[in-house]
Amino acid sequence: MPSLADHQSNLFTKVLFLGDSKSGKTTALWSLARAGYKLRILDMDNLLDSLKEKMLRECPKHLGNVEYRTLRDDYKVGPQGMMIDGTPKAAMNAMRMLNNWKYDDVDLGDPAGWGPDCILVIDSLSRLCDAVYDHHVALAGSKADGRAIYKNAQDAVGMVLADLTSKTFQTNIIVICHGQYMEVPGSTPKIYPQGLGQKLSPKIPQYFPVYIRLVNRAGKRTLQLESDAMIDLAMPSRVEAKSLPADDGLATIFETLRGKPAPQVKPQVVTAPPVAEKPKAVTLQRRI
Repeated sequence: MPSLADHQSNLFTKVLFLGDSKSGKTTALWSLARAGYKLRILDMDNLLDSLKEKMLRECPKHLGNVEYRTLRDDYKVGPQGMMIDGTPKAAMNAMRMLNNWKYDDVDLGDPAGWGPDCILVIDSLSRLCDAVYDHHVALAGSKADGRAIYKNAQDAVGMVLADLTSKTFQTNIIVICHGQYMEVPGSTPKIYPQGLGQKLSPKIPQYFPVYIRLVNRAGKRTLQLESDAMIDLAMPSRVEAKSLPADDGLATIFETLRGKPAPQVKPQVVTAPPVAEKPKAVTLQRRI
């Protein structure tokens, strides 16, 4: 019979990381790379500049710990304004990456089996939702019911989140999202993750055991770990702090919940002993 002592949360951490635009969510990942985690970023925003600059300043030797794939659909000017250039591909390419992280000459296998020393980052859920919606618009055609398109796209995003947070997906997860104020029937206005329509947003936090928020108050950036009147957050009790500095707070959370990642052991180079001089006949044979 399964015991709580063997629950999957002992090995993997699944985080929903919310914050306003430009609050520093992506940059905050740097402390995890410095701590030794291997970050694999599904980059839907194409905004990794700040993370690169931070790591170049603080820990350039750990740049190799970050692998990324940027996926965005191209746009062009059409008869009715801006439109996607050709068939939307970003959503399907993202799904392929989540099944097998392979492109060009890179092949890192199935992310579900990367293990406890890796962190898969979705940056951001907001743009992934946009890509999924555009994909379903293209599938449905111009005469389709807009409500059905939204419903199908919402269901697709929900299934992705269910897969990432399932026990079979044996890798740490950070899903970065933007926040928006919403009114939900029977509740006061609160902050929810930005998703596809009002029906999906309140459901998104339900998938995650860890839900945190990055706030910027008077120029001071902190990770909010405790719920308040505007947002309901979640954090295991082992992390006793109510807030943490944004600069290294993610590393503190992962170290508290996971311990430190296993050190990356470099393969030993075995030097062969010197070979005694061979007879002249053998030397002549090697020259032929």
